[in-house]
Amino acid sequence: MTTIAVEQAQAAAIKRQDWKIISLIGAVHASSHFFQLVLPTLYLSLAHEYGYDFVKLGLLASVFFLVSCLGQASSGFVVDRIGPAPVLRFGLSCFVVAGILIGLSTGYAMLMLAAVIGGIGNSIFHPVDYSIINHRVSGERLGHAYSAHGLTGNLGWALTPVFMAALIYAANWRVAAFGAAALVGFVLFLTWLGRDLLGGRNEAFTPPAEDNAQSSAAPDLARQSVGQTLATLLVQPALWGAFLFFACTSIALSAVQNYTIPMLGDVYGIAKVMAGTTLSAYMVAAAVGMVAGGFLVGTTPNTERTVFVSLLLAGALLVVLALGMVPPVFAMALVALAGFCSGVSAPSRDMLIRRVTPKGATGTVYGLVYSGMDVGSSLAPVSFGLLLDAGFGRGPWYGAAIAFVAAAFLAVGVAKAAGKSVSMMQRARA
Repeated sequence: MTTIAVEQAQAAAIKRQDWKIISLIGAVHASSHFFQLVLPTLYLSLAHEYGYDFVKLGLLASVFFLVSCLGQASSGFVVDRIGPAPVLRFGLSCFVVAGILIGLSTGYAMLMLAAVIGGIGNSIFHPVDYSIINHRVSGERLGHAYSAHGLTGNLGWALTPVFMAALIYAANWRVAAFGAAALVGFVLFLTWLGRDLLGGRNEAFTPPAEDNAQSSAAPDLARQSVGQTLATLLVQPALWGAFLFFACTSIALSAVQNYTIPMLGDVYGIAKVMAGTTLSAYMVAAAVGMVAGGFLVGTTPNTERTVFVSLLLAGALLVVLALGMVPPVFAMALVALAGFCSGVSAPSRDMLIRRVTPKGATGTVYGLVYSGMDVGSSLAPVSFGLLLDAGFGRGPWYGAAIAFVAAAFLAVGVAKAAGKSVSMMQRARA
């Protein structure tokens, strides 16, 4: 009986620690999404203060994400070699510095410097977050960790307009920028308090061979040079498939985010306010779907099936919307339902990427494949905008549906490629 009590106490302690880690990483992820929208929420204030047009203002955000894209693909190498904790503190510190620079800015050069520094900071979060989650959260709570990670990111986006608008209204835009820096600084302080949860070298873990593309006999890529690591990763079809998967899902999301409001007006005659509310419902429903998807992760080892079904459903709903055959109220509901289905896929998607990650390359792999999101996000708005200008008023919905379907099949392909890698390793050991 004493042994059982000890085991129960140990299990409870592990569970508490898991949720502390999940909560801390969730706060970090929320702060990264929060800061992504700091400059856009200041556009009107900066235009009034300096007289900049929207081309100049938009360039600040473009530079932010371009630097982030370039940095994300490379920061994973650093994470795998020195550990995630110092890289995490560096990223948050970059946000603090960027916020202070915005608040102290005297012209465009300082604002551009803030955008560059902020982009550098933003580039580290996916490699860092997933490295910590995969190495330090127990397997039975990984699904919940992935869903909480996605949920807190959405909450960070939702917080920025409210937070910044409140401070601008109460004081001015400079105070709002300093407030953003202070908020991220508080999260940085939390990571210092929780250094025992995140500290130490990012030791590679080895999940069971049937669940991962690596084996105990595989080399630890963290001990290899950057060139050797790249040479190993770039010949793996599963990782290229994962990169394309993220590119496709970001294309679909970009189409929905950028063009659902005008399409709801053109196709269904829905007013802009209600169309905007419908888009918000898509994002909220996606967040709810992420929570539900966290419970589904533990129900099957074949997480690609969850991704496949949920993304096919999301694509089908968008096709129904594009056909324009439902009443406006149902159209609004279908948008939200499509968001829910896409959200359900997120935790299973992250578990799938974990399965194809070689030993010692967690940060590197997540940095590389998540850079596919930046690629898709940069290509989609212009491409779908051209469709609209050419008279294809429902093109973005059809395009998003095609992208979701392509991502669904890519998920299955990634899983098969991972399975083949495991079989080859097992035959080599035999």
